[in-house]
Amino acid sequence: MKCILFCQNNYSFGILEPIKNYLAQNGDEFLWYVNPKILADFPFTHENHTSVVSDLQAYQSDAIFVPGNEVPYYLRGVKVQVFHGLAGEKKGHFRIRHYFDLYLTQGPYFTQKFIAFKNKYRDFEVIETGWPKLDVYGTDFHKYDTEKHNLLEQYRAKKIVLYAPTFSPKLTSAPFLIEEIKALAQNPDYLVLLKFHPLMAENWLEAYKKLAEENTNIVFETEKNIIKFLLMADLLVSDTSSVIYEFLLLDKPVVTFKNISENILWENSFDYHQLIPLVESNLSQDAFAQNRKEIFNQYHPYIDGKSAERMVVAVKKYCSEFGVPEKRKLSLFRRMKIHAIFGKPTKN
Repeated sequence: MKCILFCQNNYSFGILEPIKNYLAQNGDEFLWYVNPKILADFPFTHENHTSVVSDLQAYQSDAIFVPGNEVPYYLRGVKVQVFHGLAGEKKGHFRIRHYFDLYLTQGPYFTQKFIAFKNKYRDFEVIETGWPKLDVYGTDFHKYDTEKHNLLEQYRAKKIVLYAPTFSPKLTSAPFLIEEIKALAQNPDYLVLLKFHPLMAENWLEAYKKLAEENTNIVFETEKNIIKFLLMADLLVSDTSSVIYEFLLLDKPVVTFKNISENILWENSFDYHQLIPLVESNLSQDAFAQNRKEIFNQYHPYIDGKSAERMVVAVKKYCSEFGVPEKRKLSLFRRMKIHAIFGKPTKN
């Protein structure tokens, strides 16, 4: 099977890497598509990749794995939505844009909703597979234990607190927590790691970089894949971000501010000044531990590290049942939007 790993944003690398590894292990071909804007961040430069859409046309793929929202309809292959997060409450997560032939869902909460869309539109399939980005939870849970131990010793701290807010201007806590983070870091028991979304506003990135420079036990992290820091952290501070669910699945406490979810199963506050007491109480008491079981069961009940494998198997099954589509039928409006983003198809 010939596959395209389609990357519009740099968070896609960590999502698609497990799929790439499984394809390579099983003798399937793959070609990375990397948006020119993120080419400098691409970690697999020794592998087959391109930033030219016409190369994708010439490649004549059987399947295209897409963590983002759009993919050129005119490319050959099953257009596969693999999703870029677990935050179902975010605007657009359940929007059907009609670009995809196959939706591979993370857990029952997502599957049920997309099955309902499938029954309505009748032009795509839905299969529950789990999410490949989280395969490491099943295969290498203790991968960063030594690094965590060394960090705590280096900073003479006892706990790692990770601050990872969303970038969305309407939802981010970044403008409101900078002084609170500074105050939290006055406690020498805490090592505070800052991990920002690649689309975070530049002014807040600079403000938090300066904060880290001025405070010994605050570290501004630049590594792209957040999984490393999720595995190392003892508690997450955020707002309305998909990373919350990724962290809850590790069975560790979360503190959020002004989260918009309708089903909050963790500590959420509307008072930014409560950061310090909420961090302290959740680390010491963890009152929401039982609630996390619902997140696990509904959002991602897979701990075997085989979601990437299930995705590839599902795509091969789709191809055997329905064939490989030469292109995807779209409305004129959707075609025009794809042309605006990726350009028009080249003629043979």
